[in-house]
Amino acid sequence: MNERKRKVADIALKLFIDKGFQNTSIQEIIDKAEISKGTFYNYFSSKNDCIAEILENIRYDASQRRVAMQIGQDEKDRDVLIEQITIIMKLNEENNLRTLFENILSSDQADLKKLVMQHRVIEMEWMANRLVDVMGEDIREYATEATILYFGMLQHMLFTLNVTNSQFSSHKLIETLLSYVELLISQMEKTQYTILNRFSIDLLTTNVYKKLMTHTELLAMAKELQTHYDFNEDQQNLFDVIISELEREPIRKVVVQNLLKPFLTSFEGESFIAQVQLFTNAVWTYLKAN
Repeated sequence: MNERKRKVADIALKLFIDKGFQNTSIQEIIDKAEISKGTFYNYFSSKNDCIAEILENIRYDASQRRVAMQIGQDEKDRDVLIEQITIIMKLNEENNLRTLFENILSSDQADLKKLVMQHRVIEMEWMANRLVDVMGEDIREYATEATILYFGMLQHMLFTLNVTNSQFSSHKLIETLLSYVELLISQMEKTQYTILNRFSIDLLTTNVYKKLMTHTELLAMAKELQTHYDFNEDQQNLFDVIISELEREPIRKVVVQNLLKPFLTSFEGESFIAQVQLFTNAVWTYLKAN
């Protein structure tokens, strides 16, 4: 790892936290790091590239600490998992990651928002796999949903604890939430029911890791859907309105968004509903990013 590059990224992170990403200029990073402009651009092509490096550094640190914690330990040891999560939570707090993410998500930077989503999905995948390590292969189909529920509980619990200025033990908080997750997984196994299906989870990871679809690609996807599958009259009418709105300049986003759910719902029971859901999700993602 290039230590000088890492130092510049750490300085940039502090500036992004203190001043906000939008309000921090490349020149300010250069001045604070006491480097030349050429050195900065040798390390990073842009501020966005700098953010990508920051998140990569945080993941590297997390990986190193998690591995160190697990060396010589049984991967099924629940206490090791609790310690690993505790370490990562403290690391995120040290880097003020929540503030950075809030800053990015409130911006109009689609590429940066995607970096945040990628970071979160990587952490979710790690957590889901560790739950399988601890609880056994039988819970794999429930692990991702359980992980999402865990992070949701953690986020809102931390928010409430912080705004009420409550004292708490990170270790005890994580241990308690993990016990809730174990009960939820037990219920999922008992009912054999999850809110998210396999397709939804695959779609999440696919959307996060692939590049954003262009307007031309979106319309080509729509044409492909129309060519390969037969729509009834109601489905065709909704589809035609969605396409006509997508071809407008500017697109009336609210109109399209309100049509997507009834369009998808109209295909319930159809053998090709997965392809329709892929299209509606692509439209939704495009509208949110543009």
